[in-house]
Amino acid sequence: MTRKPFKWSVAMDHTILILGAIFMVGPVLLVFLTSSYDDIEIAKTGLQFGWGDKFVQNWNNALNETSGFTGTINGWVMLKNSFILGIGFALGKIVISMMAAYAIVYFRFRFAVPAFWVIFTTLLLPLEVRILPSYEITQQMGLVNTYTGLIIPLIASATGTFFFRQFFRSIPEELVEAARIDGAGPVKFFIDIIVPLSRTMIAAIFIIMFVYGWNQYLWPTLITTEEGLFTLVRGIKQIMFSFTDGNTIPEFGVAMALAILAMLPPVLIVIFFQSWFVKGLVDSDK
Repeated sequence: MTRKPFKWSVAMDHTILILGAIFMVGPVLLVFLTSSYDDIEIAKTGLQFGWGDKFVQNWNNALNETSGFTGTINGWVMLKNSFILGIGFALGKIVISMMAAYAIVYFRFRFAVPAFWVIFTTLLLPLEVRILPSYEITQQMGLVNTYTGLIIPLIASATGTFFFRQFFRSIPEELVEAARIDGAGPVKFFIDIIVPLSRTMIAAIFIIMFVYGWNQYLWPTLITTEEGLFTLVRGIKQIMFSFTDGNTIPEFGVAMALAILAMLPPVLIVIFFQSWFVKGLVDSDK
């Protein structure tokens, strides 16, 4: 039996991968370990590299202890609000993007191409640039402190429109002609043919937009002042804000637990749907 020669290139590849994994996972592991320590210990010595004795207490406080001025917000409520924001954000962007891309690709109106490029250039306008007019309009419509105001102003997506446009353009023209011969109108063609063909792309866009919506911080901070609508990211900020009054020690352990909790749903969604994610972006089954 002959032994395979040792390959230094393979060892180097694995070393780089391991170092990269440690670099990415290390901060998360530190936050997780720190969530098991007392707030005073964290305030004195910072992030912890060991395992403390306050893990159960900190996580119980993070999930079940009510806080805030009204005493009605806890981790479960913030988790629910984050789910509503993430799912509403993703579904809204998918619906709007598919309809926009469908109109651009299949409706031969005169200014379809300029309209697409106008939409595309909005990629250069981050939320921070248009946040004041968006807030002004939302406030005038009476949508402050509502889930509608939290979600609707953010659902227009140039990125989603671009991806769906490129996907729709790859659908064979023969399929479109066959649908026309069978008498399928625009709505029937969209629902019965375009949507089923786009399911992998929809899954990929959903994952991207869910994570993006889940991590939204600036817009929820502006549009929600009622504590019952706080998201997890907003709640972490609220806990750390108590540091500024100088009289109390922030609940560092609870904040660390909430930070880990805020990371779990996006990570689990990416892990469970990674095959759909990759397939939707680089392949199609049409």
